[in-house]
Amino acid sequence: MKTNLSSQITLTRIPVRYYRPENAFEHSVLTRLEKIPTNIYESAEEGSFVIAKEIATQIRRKQDIGKPFVIALPGGRSPLSVYKELVRMHQEEGLSFRNVIAFVEYEFYPLSNASTGNLARLKSEFFDLVDIDPANIYCPDGCMPKDAIIDFCHKYEEKIQWLGGIDCMLLGIGGSSNIMFNAGGTNISSRTRLVLLEGASRKEAAQTFPSQENVPAGIITMGISTMMNARSVILIAWGEDKAGVIAKTVEGKVSDAVPSSYLQNHPNAKVAIDLSAAYDLTRISHPWLVTSCEWDNKLIRRAIVWLCQLTGKPILKLTNKDYSEHGLGELLALYGSAYNVNIKIFNDIQHTITGWPGGKPNADDSNRPERATPYPKKVIVFSPHPDDDVISMGGTLRRLCDQHHDVHVAYETSGNIAVGDEEVIRYCEYLRDVCEKYSPNDTTVKDKANEIINYLRYEKVEDGQPERRDVLFMKGTIRREEARHGCRYCGVKDDHVHFLDLPFYETGAVKKNPLGEADKDIVKALLLAIKPDEMFVAGDLADPHGTHKVCLDAVLAAIDEVKDEEWMKNCRVWMYRGAWAEWEMDHIEMAVPISPEELRYKRNAILKHQSQAESAPYLGDDERLFWQRAEDRNRATAELYRQLGLASYEAIEAFVQYVPLR
Repeated sequence: MKTNLSSQITLTRIPVRYYRPENAFEHSVLTRLEKIPTNIYESAEEGSFVIAKEIATQIRRKQDIGKPFVIALPGGRSPLSVYKELVRMHQEEGLSFRNVIAFVEYEFYPLSNASTGNLARLKSEFFDLVDIDPANIYCPDGCMPKDAIIDFCHKYEEKIQWLGGIDCMLLGIGGSSNIMFNAGGTNISSRTRLVLLEGASRKEAAQTFPSQENVPAGIITMGISTMMNARSVILIAWGEDKAGVIAKTVEGKVSDAVPSSYLQNHPNAKVAIDLSAAYDLTRISHPWLVTSCEWDNKLIRRAIVWLCQLTGKPILKLTNKDYSEHGLGELLALYGSAYNVNIKIFNDIQHTITGWPGGKPNADDSNRPERATPYPKKVIVFSPHPDDDVISMGGTLRRLCDQHHDVHVAYETSGNIAVGDEEVIRYCEYLRDVCEKYSPNDTTVKDKANEIINYLRYEKVEDGQPERRDVLFMKGTIRREEARHGCRYCGVKDDHVHFLDLPFYETGAVKKNPLGEADKDIVKALLLAIKPDEMFVAGDLADPHGTHKVCLDAVLAAIDEVKDEEWMKNCRVWMYRGAWAEWEMDHIEMAVPISPEELRYKRNAILKHQSQAESAPYLGDDERLFWQRAEDRNRATAELYRQLGLASYEAIEAFVQYVPLR
């Protein structure tokens, strides 16, 4: 079973020489806008292997001379793959951590229970799996008395200095470019201290807690000065959601508004990122500004869209002068004139637009995104959570049903932890009252409802432990019925709604299990039962808890095992994006216009998921509700098409085709 196929999706073929220059001269040309040495890897796994190997080399070098190796380590998701590789090296290659002294970079405060803190996570993911001496692990105490904090922070810095300083500091980076929990405005002289978690920092911290309400009020974090005094610093970032902050960090100006940019002044700092996180760096996103390009259709489209936005002109009004003045003279040499490039790209984008997402029957489909036959098609829409279908492609879903395709919707997870306790109390009170009215002598259901109500109102303690199974059942049932109602509203038949309840998700906690064979087999069984002609899967990997990625990996692993089936050879797989991001114009291969009325229908379908409105625990770092995000995103896509000189629509849902790897 292939478990990480989503990381191998390459929407744009990025020439290797852009991120692995052939020589020092080429490297200096490509990176001339980068102010921190930056290494780009094809995947997080490759990058983590290199970083772990470098850390291991430093550890062994210190062991050889009988000295300790002092390292500072963060929590969060970014370093997990590095820790995993270090653990493997310990178990398989004999790497010892007996001489390692580790300082944890931050800890939440106040903690009602130490098991919910950053140190507890680091122990379970790293420290407890290697032979480091527990006495050599230093971390702020999230349960210390308030009047002890200032003295502790002072002594924490003194301890670092007494041990000779930090040899290596490993860093992640937040979505707002915060380093550790040093937010925008932090002074370069800041040291270990208590900071209050507010705004973006609080939202960042909420990724490791059930909800923002569960995040402690503050955090004890190392400061920028602590970082600048480390002998070496390695900043790591994986995934497209980090692309924007990496570009600001590496290519922007040094500013306290972007704390990570202070690393530009560190004498021995470097950045390690994967191709997705590197996407906004000039040599990857706009290579024509730093080198000669290997032009393909997608790169040309990206360049022309960029030029249109820069000049404020639609495609067909771009001139030779526009191209020449903005570094695109190569295209003039290749195509002879601006007009030739303009008409090529205009037609290319025009052909992405279709009102028939399942293919238009009895029509010439040579310039259409989807085939005319077979008609009607058997369609499966895979939805990671019980609302991603309508949030991401609600207009297209309704269009497929209206155009008489045989549409199935498969909800991959129950979404049970994303229901607030208040919703469960409300439904249990309703259930109790119904039982009291119509079945007063049978108290089984009523007693269970009262038990859950009392537990949630008076007994439940947020201690980081998994949720009770009966509460999870109620939460899952709420989401299931909302999803069923949303599907019915869109026109999906009741018996075409499938709840897969993939096992990896059912931990009852924020942290999920890895993808397993059982998850893949459930998806594979559905594919073999339906044998679809067309599939839609969530290609949005920016959701804060990573569920979308695991769900996509489950579907792609199942597709990989059936890709040689005759029916699968004729099946097209389209990726949509959800509430967190949208496809960029150079990637869009199918654009489905949505009328004002259809957009209203889509909003109503999203609103069927009442538990995911204002009180939903996982709205992420976006203040807008899901229906607002969806409408804004769809309208923005339509507006971009209009600005490029194409037809003006109310909204557009966009898709990219996935081709199974061979």
